[in-house]
Amino acid sequence: MNRFRSIIESCDTRWGRLFDLAIQSLIVLSLITFSIETLPNLSEDARRWLRYIEIVTVIIFTLEYLLRLMIADRRLRFAFSFFGIIDLLSILPFYLATGVDLRSIRAFRLLRLFRAFKLVRYSRAIRRFHRALHIAREELVLYALVTLLLLYFSAVGIYYCENEAQPDVFASVFDALWWATCTLTTVGYGDVYPITAGGRVFTFFVLLIGLGIVAVPAGLVASALSKARELED
Repeated sequence: MNRFRSIIESCDTRWGRLFDLAIQSLIVLSLITFSIETLPNLSEDARRWLRYIEIVTVIIFTLEYLLRLMIADRRLRFAFSFFGIIDLLSILPFYLATGVDLRSIRAFRLLRLFRAFKLVRYSRAIRRFHRALHIAREELVLYALVTLLLLYFSAVGIYYCENEAQPDVFASVFDALWWATCTLTTVGYGDVYPITAGGRVFTFFVLLIGLGIVAVPAGLVASALSKARELED
């Protein structure tokens, strides 16, 4: 049991790093296959292979969830923790066959990557801007990852809101990514826009989030530059 715990929960060992890399790769593969499934006119062979990939990934994620539950010091606490709930929700619909596809939730599991930051060692920068980036590196990477997650979830959300009303414009999650990019960056070219009530309400909240996304990195860098100047004085 201790060996499993060192592999699953520790990323400072060779096997632990390999385990983390394998799980993160499967999460990305699952998100890609989920997005591909939304493409229209997929052949039956393609859909069958995508289904096989989903079955294999769900089996692996299920085994991982059960192992994490077994090695947890407080199993009930893990089951109701953020990652415990995300892990369960990402596999439960497959077994219940509820018709509600929650595979996109697996993107939240990528946040586990931040455990690996304790392995990273950066040398002290000479130039102030480099030092500022060094100070704010974790915040900037977190911001980039959260932005990518919001971009993906925005594309998935607008796809479900507008696909039936505009099957040509929002034919797949990949098509919806263009709208999500334009909306989150507040560019708003206007070539793709929602026409349903649900899509417009969803767009309203995405626009509010987009306003914050544009302002966050400038504030992070400015604050880091100020700290870098204090270190030099």
